Order: sequence, then C-alpha cells, then structure tokens
Amino acid sequence: MINKYLYPPFSRTPCYLQWIGIFALFLYGGGQFLAPPVGGTAESVTALLGLGAVLVYGKGGRRSEALWLLLLVIAVQCLSWWLGYIHHPDWVTKNPQIDRLAKLFIFIGVAWCLGGSTRLTLWLWLLAALGYIASTFIHGGGWHEWLAGFQGHRAGFGVRNGQHGAMLFGVLLLGSLVFALRFLSPGPWRILRCLLWILLVAFGTAGVLIGQTRAVWLALILALLLATGIWFCFTAKRHSQRRALFRLAVCIVLVAMTGLACIWIFHDLLIARITKESQVIALLVEGDIQNIPYSSIGIRIHSWVAAWQWILERPIVGWGEEGRSLVIQHTDWIPISVKQNFGHLHNYFIEIWVAYGLLGILAIGALAAWVGLATWRAWKSGAMPDDMALFGVAFFIYWMIVNQFESYNSFWTGVFVHNIIVGGLVTHYWRLNDGGYKPD
Repeated sequence: MINKYLYPPFSRTPCYLQWIGIFALFLYGGGQFLAPPVGGTAESVTALLGLGAVLVYGKGGRRSEALWLLLLVIAVQCLSWWLGYIHHPDWVTKNPQIDRLAKLFIFIGVAWCLGGSTRLTLWLWLLAALGYIASTFIHGGGWHEWLAGFQGHRAGFGVRNGQHGAMLFGVLLLGSLVFALRFLSPGPWRILRCLLWILLVAFGTAGVLIGQTRAVWLALILALLLATGIWFCFTAKRHSQRRALFRLAVCIVLVAMTGLACIWIFHDLLIARITKESQVIALLVEGDIQNIPYSSIGIRIHSWVAAWQWILERPIVGWGEEGRSLVIQHTDWIPISVKQNFGHLHNYFIEIWVAYGLLGILAIGALAAWVGLATWRAWKSGAMPDDMALFGVAFFIYWMIVNQFESYNSFWTGVFVHNIIVGGLVTHYWRLNDGGYKPD
C-alpha cells in the first residue's frame, strides 16, 4: 500500500521501516511546535532512521554528495575546535560540538522518509503549518497574544521571540501564495481547499505583521518579486505564452490583494515600525558608526563591527563553536547591558565565519549550492512540479535575507524550517537516476 507513494530506491526499505519513518516524520512536522517533547523525539527517530536507510538500502548511498558534505562540516568543526584548544583552551568546550552544523543535515532523514513523493512532501509542509498555527493558541499568551498584537503590541507566539514567530509566519505566507493555484484550482474538495487557503493566508499575513519584524517584511517582498520573475522566465519556455502570462497574472493579483489588505488594516503599525529607527539608518548611511545608538539595528551594527575584528585575527579556522558569545562577552567596548542580554550576533553567516572561519563559510556555501543544483536538476527533469521549484527559489531568497539579520539557523526554529523544506526538495532529486546517486 505505502509503496504506491514511494519511488526507487526508497521503496527498497522494508515496509515496516517505511511506516515507522513516515509516522515519525509527520509527528516531527506536526508536533515540533504543538508538542515539543513529541516533536523532538520524532526528529531524532527521523534523522537516525533516514540516515541508516540511506546507508543500508540506498544504492550508492555512501557516495551521496549530502553525506560527503556532512562529513565535511564535521571535519571543519573538529579542526576549528582542535586549533582553538591549542590557541585558547579556556575559551573552547571540552569536546567539539559537531551538532552545531550537523543538525542542518537532518534533511537527509526527512528526504528519505518522504520517498520522493510530492504528495507526502506537501502534506508534511501543510501539517507543519497547521501545527504551528494551532500552537500559537496553546503556548505563550494564546489568543490573548493575538488580541494584543492587533492592538499594536509585538507578538512572539510562544516560540522564542517576535522575530522567530514572524519568520515562521513568513514561510507560511510564502508557501500559501506560491501554492495558491493548488488550493484554488477545480477538483475534489475545492470549497474546503479554498477555505483552507484563505485561513492560511489570513494567519500568515496577520502573524507577519504583528510579529513586527522588518527583515521578514523585506525578505517577503523581495522573495515574491524575484521568484515570480524567475519563474516566468523559465516556465514561459515550457508552456504556452498565454498560459504562462495567465498564471503570472494570477500570482501578481493574489500578492497585490494581500499587500493592499495589509496596508489598509495595519497602516499605523507599518508606518510606526518602518520609521522607528530612521535616525540610525541615517547615521549608517553617513558612515558615522560610532554615534549609532544601541537600538535594535544599532546592536546589530556594533556587534558586526566587533565580529569583524575577531574574524581578522583568525579568518581561516575561526574561534570554535563559542565564537559568537566570545565576541559579545570579550569585546571591551560593548556595553554591559548588551553583554547581559545578548549572546549571539544576529547574523548567521557572520556567526559561522567567527566560529569556523572561511572553511565554515565554504562548507555552508557548498551545501546551499548543492541543494540549489539538486532542485534545478529535479525540476528540469520533470521530477519536481513547477510550483514546488518556485517555492524552493522563493524560500532560498527569503532565507538568505532573514538570516542576515537574525541567526535563525543557529536555533531550533530555523533548523526545523531548513530541514523539512530542504528535505522536501532533495527527495525529488534523489528519485532521479536510481536515487540521484549517479551523475546525470
């Protein structure tokens, strides 16, 4: 029964392991926010079972690029720790914390458990979205926090803080808009699908706005604009010009309607949030960094300047996994109030550079390049639907931008988003050429 959803070589996995993997994966997707202990356990089962299945049942699995990249990031972390232990033993942990980067490879288990199935991938993403929405009414302030958000207060939705909550709703909104035609197209359960789409867009839009995170707003706008243009350029070659223009028009209308509704409902909130730190931006443009106050943007600017000073001392291998906190705690000119309240640099790529040097940046860059190439090959071969490839492009743009202003990939919220989305993209690539382990 289950094999009808799976593609070779995923179907080589014994049926009982397939059921366990899919069950654990869906518990992970739906329960990570709704019931964290359950979601955390399911995450471990998914990661271990999927990785084991790749090695045992995946033909040529040991030659997978993903596994080589995993070994690369482990080696980079161990090297940085060892050299740090020699140079500054008091500032490194007793053992290398390889999970700092290795946890980004849980997508291997996710991809395997999905079995190359578009249907299972979309169900996983939808379940994760619904699980997160439901969790906002259970954890944190619950529906009271929603009411406070509509009254102008910043909402965090019981996740970590307002930035992480807004980021999650940004992903939800991005996916809802990209996959709009799946919800609205004729077919079975159309009314129910339309109502569900309206629910997702409404919650996504409201969550993004009352999360009051400017980086998420910027990332959403750029991701939607750039992804729509890229999609049109490529799909116009595959379909008739009229059909491509119609789909482009539908996407633009949906995005425009959503944007206009947001401006109308949240006009005062948007203006207040956008103009709040105009003075800081003016000083930054003038290059007067020393006089920038320690506001939300100011703290980021000053911490990045401090991080650059540390990077210049050890640019190749970095300071080890504690590099980001070393910058904050051991830079003399950073105020004590900042040291007491912050332990990271609000920029994932700067954190990687401080911790693991250029080697770490190259390793993460290689992972991003491989995922992008895998997505391209899967789409070009027809193994990945157009809208899923579009979502992959949009998400990449969005993720690159938001991680410039908050290190989401360093926290469990970002790790979850990264793994279920990358896993859903990679699973389509692995179903090519007997699992994608052989070159095209």
